[in-house]
Amino acid sequence: MPTLLILLIAGGIVYFFWNAARSAAERAVELGRNACRAADVQWLDQAVHATGLRLSRGEDGRLGFERTFKFEYSYDGIDRHVGRMVLRGDQLISFTGPGAARISQIRTDNEDAEDV
Repeated sequence: MPTLLILLIAGGIVYFFWNAARSAAERAVELGRNACRAADVQWLDQAVHATGLRLSRGEDGRLGFERTFKFEYSYDGIDRHVGRMVLRGDQLISFTGPGAARISQIRTDNEDAEDV
């Protein structure tokens, strides 16, 4: 009986970790797509790739995961450039990519994005 309980708890932890990772990847896809659209470049492969995971403290002092994603974009369809973003939960911490200097806020609806 205790073995079953331990397996259920371990399975629950694995499920919640996997669910949080998928949620962060979906948010990264949304941010990468909107950044490429706002910078008027092609977003290549229509995907992001997780490249890093580490524990970090948030602004409130609580421990959480910081995930790093990369994506590729092109200015003319011939060249390939690599963009990188770091998410802590659903919050964008760092972004390097197309027109990163001109985008002040990356939002889910790109019509309201402001250029600096």
